[in-house]
Amino acid sequence: MLVIRQLAEDAADLFLGTRCVGCGRPSRTLCSVCETQLAGPARRTVPDPVPAGLPAVFAVTAYDGVARTAILAHKERGCAPLAGPLGAAMRRALTAAVESTPSGDPVAAMPAGPEPPLVVPIPSRRESVRQRGYDPLHRIVRRALGPVWRPAARAGVLCPALGFVRTVADQAGLDIAARRHNLAGAFSVRPRFRERVANRTVVLVDDVMTTGSTLVEAARALREAGARVSSAAVIAATVRQRPS
Repeated sequence: MLVIRQLAEDAADLFLGTRCVGCGRPSRTLCSVCETQLAGPARRTVPDPVPAGLPAVFAVTAYDGVARTAILAHKERGCAPLAGPLGAAMRRALTAAVESTPSGDPVAAMPAGPEPPLVVPIPSRRESVRQRGYDPLHRIVRRALGPVWRPAARAGVLCPALGFVRTVADQAGLDIAARRHNLAGAFSVRPRFRERVANRTVVLVDDVMTTGSTLVEAARALREAGARVSSAAVIAATVRQRPS
């Protein structure tokens, strides 16, 4: 079904004379040349400074250029076809996150068991979802966990366990200290998911990591509910991030 939907979106792009969001040339929503900038391997990335409690984070690219343009176009302008290439990038980040522990050891070192890890997205603010009419991150993650996921990667199961317990401000424009203050104590595991996350391995997902504050707060809430937060996956990390 996802493959058919992607083919339909690509056909619509060509029929409507869409321009690439990356280079502006007549093409599909993201041309093959620009798409290569989202096609790199996922690597461990850390912010500077590294906040306490941050799980191991894997990203495919830096949050600039084509990646930044594509993520914003999908999130703010509703460019649905971009969920395809963004989902593929997220899939690579998720694969790396699932196959690694926080110390970078192979997946065999992770707690054994028949159950796959839970993939928990960072929640979106309700007002943002209401204004957009959809949740951009959930759409990307659903693509990432589609039938093209590699079976050997121990596919995770989407689990929207986190929710807000209070109102937070938009993070855009806030510095590191303000981001931490804005998010402190903001997330909690929703009651109906508490039993499900207890004693389960969890991989957090978000579209972008800036300072790491959001992932730290999400990891705190899940750990308090008994989850093992092994790692996190993002499409891109801000340009001031450095590979470890």
